[in-house]
Amino acid sequence: MKVNVVRIGNSRGIRIPKTILNQCRVTDAMELEVQGNQLLLRPTTGPRAGWDDAFRRMHAHGDDQLLEQDTAAATRWDRTEWQW
Repeated sequence: MKVNVVRIGNSRGIRIPKTILNQCRVTDAMELEVQGNQLLLRPTTGPRAGWDDAFRRMHAHGDDQLLEQDTAAATRWDRTEWQW
């Protein structure tokens, strides 16, 4: 589809037809990315989209273990003297 670039203040923009916005499930915001000499527009995703799948893959590969062991509770002082 050919669209015209229009002046919007000091910037430029394009008008995206409502049917295309609906087809791409765009609501209020979009992500804009430059790839080479092309612009890529896509609907925004939630800030944690895909985390559940990533955590499942980490668990399947054993990558969900703590890197450091909890050594604070290992000292006698921590067990006998420390109070919350």
